[in-house]
This record gives sequence, C-alpha cells and structure tokens, in this order.
Amino acid sequence: MISDTTTAKAKSQLRAADHNRLISGVLVGLFGLVVVGLGGWWFTIALGVIVHLGLLEFFRMAQFKGMRPATKTTLVACQLLLFSTQWSDHGGIASHLADAVLPLSGAAICGWLLLQPITGSIADIAASIFGLFYLGFLPSHWLRLRNLEAVDVAPLVQNIPWSWVSSGLMITLMACLMVVASDIGSFVIGRRFGHIPLSHISPSKTLEGAYGGLASAILLGAVAGAVLEWPYGPFTGGGLGGLVALFALVGDLTESMMKRDAGVKDSGDALPGHGGILDRIDSYLFTPAVVFYMVTLVLPVLTKG
Repeated sequence: MISDTTTAKAKSQLRAADHNRLISGVLVGLFGLVVVGLGGWWFTIALGVIVHLGLLEFFRMAQFKGMRPATKTTLVACQLLLFSTQWSDHGGIASHLADAVLPLSGAAICGWLLLQPITGSIADIAASIFGLFYLGFLPSHWLRLRNLEAVDVAPLVQNIPWSWVSSGLMITLMACLMVVASDIGSFVIGRRFGHIPLSHISPSKTLEGAYGGLASAILLGAVAGAVLEWPYGPFTGGGLGGLVALFALVGDLTESMMKRDAGVKDSGDALPGHGGILDRIDSYLFTPAVVFYMVTLVLPVLTKG
C-alpha cells in the first residue's frame, strides 16, 4: 500500500513537472518569437537581459568551485559587446570599433583581477574570459544574424511583399526552429526508444535521442533550404541542420559538464520545469555563429559555383 501510494505520488509530481515545463516552454517560445520579430534594439535589449541572467548563473557555478571571477567587469563587458555589435550593424560606429570590444574587455578583466587585494588566479582569469566568450561573443551572433539584409542569403525574400520581412528575420527564425527541432526530436525519440547512454556527463541523454535530434534538424533544414531557395537547397539546408544539431548538443553537454563539476542539478530556478536560464539557452549559444558563417561565407561560394 505504501509502495503504491509512493508510486502514485511520484507519477503525480512527474506530471506536474511536465506541465510546468510545457507552460514555461510555450511562454519562452512566444517571448522569443516576439523579440525576434521586433528585431533592432528590442531584440538587443531582450538578449542583453538573458545574457545578464545567464552570466549570473555561470558565475554562481564558478564560485561554487572556489573561483573568484571578475563578475561585474564581465557583466558590463558582455553588454558593451552586444550593444556595440548592434550599433555597428546599423552604421552607428565603424565595425572595427565593435570588434575591438572583445580584446579590450579581456584586458580590462585581467586588469581588474590584478588590482584585487588577493591577486586573481589562472582559474579566476579563465572563468572570467570564458564567461565573456560564452555569454558575450557567442550570443552576439544572434544580432548579426537578425541584422542580415543581403538578399542572396535568402532569395525568397524578394518574392515577399511585406517590407518588414528581411533575410535576417527569416534566417534567424530558421536557426531557432532548427534548435527546437533538434531538442524535440532528441526528447521524443530518446524517451521512446532510448537505451544506450550518450555520455556520463548527462545520464538522461541517449544515443538514440541524439540521432532523433539530428534527423529532425536535418529534415527541417532540408525543407528550409528549399523554401529559402538556397543553391542545392535541400542538401545545403540539411547539411546546416546537421551542424546546428551537433553544435546544439555540444552546447547542452558543455553546460551539463559545468553543472556536474559545480555539483548542482540546475544552473538556477528562474524557469519552472526547466531550471535556470542557462538550462534553457545552452543549445542556443554555439549555434548562431555556425549559421552566420555558413550563410555569409559558404553560401556565396555555393552560389557562384
């Protein structure tokens, strides 16, 4: 009787957690859709808030390991990096000035650690600089993607009568949907067919789930490549989908590795059913750079070919 009661209670808690996860996921998805659609400084400010909260969670984990990162300096540097990227893309400042923010911020972080009563260690420097890269430089590529205006990266845009629909909007939404497809595919296939553990870093993930996420992203990418009228459409889009799924998985496992090392289950508790901000955005950190350089470096070569 006690066992049956315990089992029923556990199932009820699991259903409640899944319900909270679903509600939080839908709300986060709607928020993302709105800010991506708005673009410009609205998108920049929203991304800045997410980055700020994510950095606080990252530094919290670093502090659990006894590190003393330059928290305030890095928080400011990441915001400067995002805002200078947006300003540069809109012609407010020269692009090389925006590019200078990253190395100058790194020097400022090291200088700050030098001035502390207890001089910073290698671990303190590494945590601070990685925070700048992980939650500053990488997310700034979402702004670069959203601000794309070149028609050749999404020829379909020429056939759309609405002026507010740009190449950047379409490609940013495509990139987000690829990550979502990868997450959903890995979750559904992993829960239904998963048996082989993928990595000891994240015991809940399975090899079958990883294949499911990869297949889902490739399929969506193939459709997107054809719709956007890319050269070799389905093949180019499917290849990008595969890369997005791979780097989304790397982002997910990287955050799991940090949580495991810090001895915490979740990076925070900001999102019911999902944990912290980092738990929700980990798959979205490495992927925008992959998509950006694919459409700005590889697509032009394929087009000329």
